[in-house]
Amino acid sequence: MAAVLALLDLAAKGRPDEQDAVVDLLLAERLDVATATQVARRVRELQGAMARLHRRGRELSALFSSARELAELHDVDLLIARLVRRAHDLAGTDVTYLSEFDETTRELRVRSTAGAVAPSFQRLRVPPHIGLASKVVESRAPQWTSRYEQLDDVPRSESIDSAVRAEGLVSLLGVPLIAGEQVLGVLFAANRDEHAFSPEEVALLSAFADNVAVVLQSARLLTQTREAANEARLAYAALAEHVEAMERSSRVHAELTAAILRGGGAADVARTLGASLERPVVILDENYAVLASSDDRTTAAVIDPPAVRSAITASRRSGRCTLLDPPVDDVHAAVAVLAGETMLGGLLIGDGAVELGAVEQRTIERAAQITALLTLNQDAVVYAEGRVRGELLGDLVSPDVRRRSHLPARLRARGLRPEDLRTLVITVVAPAQRRAALRAAQAAAARGGLAGDVDGFITLVVPETDPRHAATAARDRVCAGTGTSEVLTVAAAPADTLDELSARFSAVRDCGRVLVALGIESAAVAADAYLPYTAMFAHDPTSVRRFIDHTIGPIRCWDTERRTDLLTTLHRFVDCNASPARTARLMGVHTNTVLQRLERITRLLGHAWREPEPFFRISVAVRLQALSATDSSASQRIQDS
Repeated sequence: MAAVLALLDLAAKGRPDEQDAVVDLLLAERLDVATATQVARRVRELQGAMARLHRRGRELSALFSSARELAELHDVDLLIARLVRRAHDLAGTDVTYLSEFDETTRELRVRSTAGAVAPSFQRLRVPPHIGLASKVVESRAPQWTSRYEQLDDVPRSESIDSAVRAEGLVSLLGVPLIAGEQVLGVLFAANRDEHAFSPEEVALLSAFADNVAVVLQSARLLTQTREAANEARLAYAALAEHVEAMERSSRVHAELTAAILRGGGAADVARTLGASLERPVVILDENYAVLASSDDRTTAAVIDPPAVRSAITASRRSGRCTLLDPPVDDVHAAVAVLAGETMLGGLLIGDGAVELGAVEQRTIERAAQITALLTLNQDAVVYAEGRVRGELLGDLVSPDVRRRSHLPARLRARGLRPEDLRTLVITVVAPAQRRAALRAAQAAAARGGLAGDVDGFITLVVPETDPRHAATAARDRVCAGTGTSEVLTVAAAPADTLDELSARFSAVRDCGRVLVALGIESAAVAADAYLPYTAMFAHDPTSVRRFIDHTIGPIRCWDTERRTDLLTTLHRFVDCNASPARTARLMGVHTNTVLQRLERITRLLGHAWREPEPFFRISVAVRLQALSATDSSASQRIQDS
């Protein structure tokens, strides 16, 4: 009985390599050799069966653990690391690692290790057809070697050999990770000493590799499923945003169309587009002056940044919305307002909550088109009204009395009171600014006045009774409308009757021509202050320069060549009624100094310059020179004096 129990213990251990112990036990019981051999064979068979049962138990335990980790983990890298650690414990080798196979490059890359210490080995990449790993992939079967240095039936690489030597590996066993027809990688078990891998070890690692392949493929499929679901969510969100943008665009288009039908303007477009995009919107005219905005900013501003103007120019060439990167002065997008090849203005879009995607950019472009339609429509209305009012204005200032016969009745028919048309103002601007200046003048005269183009001058008749105030107000309005400060306005004295306006127009027209001839292009003046000069040069405004050069030209040349200022002394001498003493006091110098300068002037102009007739001409020339040499503010001070 004791021998039987001992034999059962040996069989239960599942260690077939202990056959000597079995034989010794049987021989101790005095069995014959044949019987002992037969019993030992049967016990070894039981030991093999028990060993297989133990191995299968470990495999099942590893499989269940892997399945549980697969269900719990969402990180594929962490799952692979745990599977390699479990294979390491199962194989009982020094190093275990998993190399992932790339079907595109046919390259193997070490993905995870257990027991490895060399950094170069943990980053190892195996090129196609090189080494034991590639042989495993190509044969789709386990491959092993007891001594790696003696491995000569596969191509070798110095980089791989160096990594293996750095890790100190001697014997290696590699089994493929196969899922269906696809090779996912190779699972390796390696020792740092010489070891002959038994069929049981190969079978054990191969069985676990099959489990790892299933788990790894499942993890990949789960990852792909999650990525696909996430992409689907993103696509649905993008679709929802696109649908929302399309609905918003359709709503804006409908509102802008309604604005056209009800006769709306640029302000309606700015408010509607700004509310839709949740961004500030500014609409400019062709001179970059602000026409309207969604946040009710002043319309007197002019957009100056070159980057913004360049964006509008780029949009004009392409016909599409232009994004500014980086934004300039809170302007994120710009689009030109075009009618054919004619630029009517631009739209500027600021910062806001709604992203400027493709649909939003198309919406902005459609808003620019509708703005162009509104502008053309308003220009047509303004042109028609302006033509009628321009005819009234032309008749009003015409010297032909017959054209004014029924004028009061015609004025009242347009809602104008003849008695309110008092002060006449002309405006002089560069040719490129005439269209915008005329529009600004018409806006300035919209209440109780008239504006139009008469004899090449933009002309206004307004109820204002102060000429200088009327000229300043008209100039400010035109400057804002054109975006330039190069504006000259000349106002006549108020007329008591309509018949007097014709003469007033002739006076301001002649004054404007003389001032332009003097080079004064930026001022707001009253014509009466220049009546003497107008009377002298109205017949030929260009002669004013010749008169100045002929009269005081030598003094100007002397001052220019020698950097002196005799002309100022002459001007003060004229102002002081030819009194040297008063001139000296006015200039704060000694009388002898003034006398010396006057002597120099006598040598330049001749001894007769102080006689009444020459002195009068010199006085006029000096004052004209002072006018032409000053800017608009200085001109205003001179005419006030």
